[in-house]
Amino acid sequence: MNRVTFVALKASLVLMILLLLVAQTVALPVTAAGWARAFPEFATLQVPCLIIAIAFTVCVQVVLVCIWRLLDLFTTEGSFSDRAFRYIDVIIASIVIADLLIVVAAVLLLATGAANPSTLLLGLFGIVVGGGLALLVRVLRGLLRRALDLQHDLSEVV
Repeated sequence: MNRVTFVALKASLVLMILLLLVAQTVALPVTAAGWARAFPEFATLQVPCLIIAIAFTVCVQVVLVCIWRLLDLFTTEGSFSDRAFRYIDVIIASIVIADLLIVVAAVLLLATGAANPSTLLLGLFGIVVGGGLALLVRVLRGLLRRALDLQHDLSEVV
């Protein structure tokens, strides 16, 4: 990839992280308070759901930071190294935690009677997508391991 692509990708990562920070500090609390006022019978869910939403956005931010670090590794070392696996493992863990947060939110909404079929379907979709992403990154991790092993074998031959 050329330099312009890296700069554009890093700029978009910064923008995404900043937008998520705005969501965490402004949009999510304001929205949660608005929903608590609009539906007072579910006002007790405001704090737990807000905590889950903020934790979910933190998981996304962690993934974005790991992608940034992987880009740095790629630019400084020319190709990935064994150090990349640490970041990939953190990405997988963050996706799994985010997926578990969706499960917790769905169970919480079901237990309190606040869930409707659309909400449950959206939650189920999120769980399936999260699981699929975690598996996809796991497969890509295996491919990276294989490529590094082949690179190492090739360097010994040459």
